[in-house]
Amino acid sequence: MIDDLACLMYLLAHDDAAEGPYDRSRTELLVRAAALIDLALRGRLREDGGTVTVSGTDPTGDPVLDGMLRDAAAGHGWKNLVRRHRKRTLTEVEDRLAEAGLLTVKAPRTRFGTRRLTVPDRAVPAALRARVSAALHGDGPVQEIPAADAALLALAAAGGVRSVVSRHDQKTFRARIDASTGCLAALAPGLETAVRTLPMTMIAAQGGMGGS
Repeated sequence: MIDDLACLMYLLAHDDAAEGPYDRSRTELLVRAAALIDLALRGRLREDGGTVTVSGTDPTGDPVLDGMLRDAAAGHGWKNLVRRHRKRTLTEVEDRLAEAGLLTVKAPRTRFGTRRLTVPDRAVPAALRARVSAALHGDGPVQEIPAADAALLALAAAGGVRSVVSRHDQKTFRARIDASTGCLAALAPGLETAVRTLPMTMIAAQGGMGGS
């Protein structure tokens, strides 16, 4: 089972009815942010005066994460890295999931349509949603939630993935979501800020702003 955060975030954001992500432009940003968090958790990305720096030179073995490391090597901020090359990263995530048998890719129905993407084993995203739901509805300290689950919760809430965090959940568990997002500050203050401002970044991206 693939356990990198970008792929897990994609599976959470996938919509069977749409035969693809619930919102492709939003999911592009979510998987980029998830990959950055993953690399920070692995100790491969750090923050120096607001600039992201790469630690180590060895490849991770994951094409998505290795591509992100190459992007980060130029010395950008977290928000900039969330926006950069997001279309490429989303396609890489889909290809990686397809190679692992977790995503089925079908040709578009029409000449100018998009390829159709389905998850053959619905138990996989269901198990992921259960993990995030446990993090959201649990009564233990947020600091005891696995870091990956707290990150997925923060991203799903920021991205408005309603199949994971409903509008009711967003209001009822606001403090728990906020605390989960706050955990990212231990990795890098700028990374926490990038996730907190994802809603505005998404609005800008859908308006044609913020890179490609």
